Amino acid sequence: MSVDCDCAGVEAEEPTISDIGILASTDIFAIDQASCDLVYSAPDGKDLIERIETRQGLRQLSATRELKMGNPQYELINLD
Repeated sequence: MSVDCDCAGVEAEEPTISDIGILASTDIFAIDQASCDLVYSAPDGKDLIERIETRQGLRQLSATRELKMGNPQYELINLD
């Protein structure tokens, strides 16, 4: 995954974190929480974590909690 937005297109920085997989859920809070947890637990996630934290990227999770827009609890099920 790149630290840049998809909208950067071919100008986006090269990825510095390995593929964390594809996640799916019907719960917006659970999917965002799981995605962040995977990034934060990735051994090579330093660059992306820095980008998240320097741009208030975790605000989405706190706003979702405040608005009661789902549940942050989740279970990852591997379909491989």
